Amino acid sequence: MNRYMMFLIARRTGAGILTLLIVSAVVFFITSLLPGDAAQMILGQNATPETVAALRAQLGLDQPLLLRYFSWLGGMLQGDFGTSFASHLPVTQLVAQRIPATFELAAITTLICVPLALIIGIAAAMKRGSLLDRALVVSTMAMVAVPEFLVATVAVLIFAVKLHWVSAMSFGSPNMDLVSYLKAYALPVLTLCCVLVAQMARMTRAAIINQLDSPYLEMALLKGVSPLRAVLRHALPNAVGPIANAISLSLSYLFGGVIIIETIFSYPGLASQLVDAVSNRDLPVVQFCVMLFAGCYLVLLLLADVLTIAFNPKWRSA
Repeated sequence: MNRYMMFLIARRTGAGILTLLIVSAVVFFITSLLPGDAAQMILGQNATPETVAALRAQLGLDQPLLLRYFSWLGGMLQGDFGTSFASHLPVTQLVAQRIPATFELAAITTLICVPLALIIGIAAAMKRGSLLDRALVVSTMAMVAVPEFLVATVAVLIFAVKLHWVSAMSFGSPNMDLVSYLKAYALPVLTLCCVLVAQMARMTRAAIINQLDSPYLEMALLKGVSPLRAVLRHALPNAVGPIANAISLSLSYLFGGVIIIETIFSYPGLASQLVDAVSNRDLPVVQFCVMLFAGCYLVLLLLADVLTIAFNPKWRSA
């Protein structure tokens, strides 16, 4: 890796850190504008104004907004993410209980999506212009156009309400057998896969077709190399950069879609905790959860940029 590539990666990293700081300010000020008073919701509607004022002072809600932001940001940089207004427990302790479930759902979805999208994209590229290609292109476009909440609702109506194959609520347990485990994760994973597979398959198809139109691959086909061997041994390795970039960008979408999916299926993950915290005006939990999702999203975007730089022949030779 030469100096120019290191410079590009460092610049992308700096831009990501700056973006995260901007996101932190936006998140803090927007959550502070949520309707309702956190102290009033904690104490209930029958609390006296004096009691509410005392609790606001205790929580620091009576301080100027800008001062509260810098105090919160300084605490985060030091590893202090605050205390939950509702449970009075450290935010990290509450979030740590939900993170494994969310990342487990994301990992299962990724393990299914990536191979399936590669197979669909490569098959569509090899049969470019055929009936199979047109069917795959139309199908992927349709799946991208349909929002995940609609896919989730239809899946619940068909597989849970009508057919009774799975439960409409999804939650795993360490003592589950394999069949119960598959039933618990079937609907949320299926819903997330619909959009992710469509996005990755379309980008994979475009990357493979771009390689199939190159002179070196046409020469290999003229020499008698089979189309499948030409794609797997020649086109696919040279398309690793664009495909890896497409996978990273598609997986970054996962952190937005998982909020809707966990809410619909009552999945006990981080996203459902975020929704509950918004309802309870538990600002420290809301702020930390949003920052965590934003950080993961930016890391995947940074990974996509790094892969694009690393696999670009022009920058490797600069």
